[in-house]
Amino acid sequence: MSYESEDFPSKRTVYVVICWILAAFGGLMFGYDIGISGGVTAMTDFLIKFFPSVYEKKLHAKEDNYCKYDNQYLQLFTSSLYLAALFSSFAASKVCSTFGRRPTIFVASCFFLLGAALSAAAHNLFLLISGRIFLGLGVGFGNEYVLQSVPLFLSEIAPVTSRGAVNILFQLFVTIGIFIANLVNYATSNMHPYGWRLSLGLAGVPAIFLFIGSLVITETPTSLVEHGKEEAGIKALKKIRGVQEVDVEFKQIKTACDIARQVKHPFKNLMNRSNRPPLIIGICLQVFQQFTGINAIMFYAPVLFQTVGFKNDASLLSSVITGLVNVFSTLVSIYAVDKAGRRKLLLQACVQMFISQSAIGVILLVNLKATNSLSKSEAWLVVVLVCLFVMAFAWSWGPLGWLIPSETFPLETRTAGFAFAVSSNMLFTFIIAQAFLSMMCHMRAFIFFFFAAWIFVMGLFTIFLLPETKGVPIDAMVDRVWKKHPVWKNYMEDADADSRSNI
Repeated sequence: MSYESEDFPSKRTVYVVICWILAAFGGLMFGYDIGISGGVTAMTDFLIKFFPSVYEKKLHAKEDNYCKYDNQYLQLFTSSLYLAALFSSFAASKVCSTFGRRPTIFVASCFFLLGAALSAAAHNLFLLISGRIFLGLGVGFGNEYVLQSVPLFLSEIAPVTSRGAVNILFQLFVTIGIFIANLVNYATSNMHPYGWRLSLGLAGVPAIFLFIGSLVITETPTSLVEHGKEEAGIKALKKIRGVQEVDVEFKQIKTACDIARQVKHPFKNLMNRSNRPPLIIGICLQVFQQFTGINAIMFYAPVLFQTVGFKNDASLLSSVITGLVNVFSTLVSIYAVDKAGRRKLLLQACVQMFISQSAIGVILLVNLKATNSLSKSEAWLVVVLVCLFVMAFAWSWGPLGWLIPSETFPLETRTAGFAFAVSSNMLFTFIIAQAFLSMMCHMRAFIFFFFAAWIFVMGLFTIFLLPETKGVPIDAMVDRVWKKHPVWKNYMEDADADSRSNI
């Protein structure tokens, strides 16, 4: 069978574009919750109600710049969402395989609505953290609905020639969510004493759109065939592609589903030698994504900018600027990913992020002591460097960290493999969110050199271990990618035997 993209004709219909956008609203929900916590954390009314000791520390005349917000419960407010998502992630494969992509998106929106309402109405720390946990279940509910189902949904309905750009819609909406959260925090910071409640409660708005979207978008042809609905599957494929000539593509989907249906233990199958390359790459990409330091900046940008000397409004405005840079840079990725390819974007970004993190570290090491502030020009230089860092991440490791795992796993282990990748992301997101403020207190400026060192390692990983997947149909990865890679081809020798052993 030929796997060339010209065998799969398609048109870009209004219906499928609507499907892409509505599904990607899952990214908007996720992004909003990434961006909202840092601004809320910096609000005076919020600190007085839930973290009075942190507020008193901020008022102290001799406060330590690096330790203003070093409080484990304050960090738990941010990180609890990801801890909840982590524990729910391993049920993703079963739920997604049993009920399909669309129902998982529907349930996610319901949990987000509940979490947003509980967070906004919280009157003590227990209810506040509980609301964050429900938001984590919105990211999860037995799996990473938002992080697993949406990227898989987008990859499966996208034409192969534009799969990268379509999948990055998810990350684009994540960045838009972060930007909107920064705008909301800037607008509500002076709405005393309940501005923080409005910020947290508005998380329910994108969930409403996703809820409505889940009722009108189509189920993917792959998911329908997996559940034995072949007629519905070919009908959905024709509707998605906008053409009637879908026999070749449908035959490939059906063959892959037949093979996958015979595999009784997908998680066990992941441990086979032939499945290790996509598993290792999927997990490493998620771990590396967090150790760039991006979420430390996105979670705590207002806190970081207050550390270098900005007042509250100025720090929130600086976060808005970085959020805007994040959005526009992700648009660059949508344009470039299917033209330049995955590896070039990742390598270029490693250079830019390494320089940015190192330069921030040098400026803070030389100029920011325990009780002074940076000069105005130095503080704005830090903002510029943060923007350069965010820019590089947004067109590379941010979207591609989700895209590459969604397109490299074979169908028989796709949901299980992506669950491992997502759970790795949640684990290390939780670690960074829970530890960053304490790390900054103890490591001071050296924390930026810590992240820079990881970025150097990521560059080496990309050079030697990450294959190019641009333009390769998902179900042709073994023959056209893994079997031709100088390192991973050694794992493919037993691919056929591994497949037979799991049937």
